[in-house]
Amino acid sequence: MAAPIPASPLFLREPEIRRGIELLYFGYSHLTRSIDDGLARQGLGRAHHRALYFIARKPDLTVSELLSLLAITKQSLGRVLGELAERGLVETRAGTRDRRQRLLRLTEAGAKLESELFEALREKMAGAYSSAGQGAVGGFWAVLEGLMPEDERGRVATLGR
Repeated sequence: MAAPIPASPLFLREPEIRRGIELLYFGYSHLTRSIDDGLARQGLGRAHHRALYFIARKPDLTVSELLSLLAITKQSLGRVLGELAERGLVETRAGTRDRRQRLLRLTEAGAKLESELFEALREKMAGAYSSAGQGAVGGFWAVLEGLMPEDERGRVATLGR
């Protein structure tokens, strides 16, 4: 792999910002393409993957929490969850304190699929992290966190706990 182009000391100028936006766009695009075939074989799309991913990260996630994480409409989420439930990948149960709450969990088949998809993403990310080096990874995380509103950073930090 070619050595990365170092950032200009004038990194806040338009060309550097445009380069960052382009790298973010194309990097994310190639990362997600690495799982498109696996999703297509299941008749699923990226919205289904995002739901599977976050349910795997936080079992018993409520539907409203997932709605907030994904920032999509109730109608879109309802369609996605309906399809995942129909395929036996996600199950819903009533909350223990509030019976109106719907808690989401992956089924065994859902966990297996999510794990396979994650492995493809892990390979891509691990390769990129490895070639960039430890210091670059921390900087990358800091930039991505800087793109998020402050109140959302805590929510991201609680995933997987």
